Amino acid sequence: MPEKPDQRSGTSTSHVQGLDKAGSLGAPPASHPLQPTRYLAWLYSPPLQRPVLAALCEIESEIATSLRAGLDHHVAHTRLQWWREECERCAQGRPVHPLTRELVRAYGGLTVNPQSGGPVSPATSPLAGIMGFADTAVWDLAGATFETRRELTAYCERWGAAMIELIAAHPASTGPSAVGAPGPVPAAETTPAAAGAPDQSHWRALGAALREVELLANLAPEAHSGRLRVPLDELERAGVDPASVAKPPWPAGLTTLLRERHEALRAAITENVSGLDPDEQANFRGLLVWAALAWQLSRRTQRALPNAIASRRYHALADGWHAWRAARQAVTGHFRLS
Repeated sequence: MPEKPDQRSGTSTSHVQGLDKAGSLGAPPASHPLQPTRYLAWLYSPPLQRPVLAALCEIESEIATSLRAGLDHHVAHTRLQWWREECERCAQGRPVHPLTRELVRAYGGLTVNPQSGGPVSPATSPLAGIMGFADTAVWDLAGATFETRRELTAYCERWGAAMIELIAAHPASTGPSAVGAPGPVPAAETTPAAAGAPDQSHWRALGAALREVELLANLAPEAHSGRLRVPLDELERAGVDPASVAKPPWPAGLTTLLRERHEALRAAITENVSGLDPDEQANFRGLLVWAALAWQLSRRTQRALPNAIASRRYHALADGWHAWRAARQAVTGHFRLS
């Protein structure tokens, strides 16, 4: 029997009903328990997107273990070099790690370029963006600071290309399983570099904003670890000593800078999801849940200024409710941030 469309948006009611039993549509990844926001994004994603999101989150976590305190620096560099090579193999469709193998399987396999008949190259692969996880980890391991806003944006965009853009570019998001979407796209054409491929720049921009919200929410601990998440030129213009970033409550100059940045990030998140039509909202509801939670985290972090945000038990309860509400709005084509 055909699905009955939701009269408000044309979205089939099975998407709405699925929210009430989301936990029954598969188990979360076990090797690396997901961070709460990532788990909620996974929980409310369409079933065919879940393996992609889970694999990407686990790969991100595995690469990040090279940054853990106490790990020998030489060992960390060796691990990251291996992961850089593995990300390149993954983009070519010949991974060796179980997590990257799972990601390639979720993408339907990447062994042959359908245009040339030859092997998939890292430059044209739909998984080329995965190198962003290794690139940002190398930067963090070096404890490099961001001299300018442009450098920080590039860092966040690399993460956005590895995580958010790859989720959005998954064939399940544009194939026959997507509500009202066209047929499947050949693997080599799902990358933005391919001719006729859809523009994915707004997903990368969204990812950059989501990542910077996370960085600012952990500003003081990151600074204690030698990772300064505010550009040096902006600190200089505000008359802020970089050493003060690790020591909240923050001075007035830094507080003003952070408040303005949070407002800009929430505006960027809103802008990059506002153009989705009702069908796209349903298809990308997991990413919209992530966007909604980041929006709330940014507002919560701004309200705590000049102090660093403190984790509270009710935050987890509030996030669960915000995630459910965002997913509900998305499947009915009425997603909004508030």
